[in-house]
Amino acid sequence: MLRVVLCDDERLALQRLRQLLAPHSNFQIVGEAGSKAVALKLIRKEKPDALFLDVQMPGATGLDLLKALHPPPKTVMVTAYAKYAVQAFDLEAVDYLIKPVNPQRFAQALHRLETA
Repeated sequence: MLRVVLCDDERLALQRLRQLLAPHSNFQIVGEAGSKAVALKLIRKEKPDALFLDVQMPGATGLDLLKALHPPPKTVMVTAYAKYAVQAFDLEAVDYLIKPVNPQRFAQALHRLETA
């Protein structure tokens, strides 16, 4: 079972991620965060296997969060902005999803997390 943290400042985006993960029993959500500061504390406490991470968050970007983690958990970026993809992959993101997230594409990201 992979333990995951969801990081997004939008309540509806978090709800959508929970909904997409619900049918996948091999993933357990161990926490949610809406900012870099909260996410850092949560990740250090829970030590998740994976993150679903938005780019645009209050105070800092998801990319800033990845740079602050040594080593970061396996990460799937989930954002409305395609322009950050190269930076995300430079930081070793496992996948990059564009909102609104398609369920089939989400399933592919889950497979990548499991095999990374």
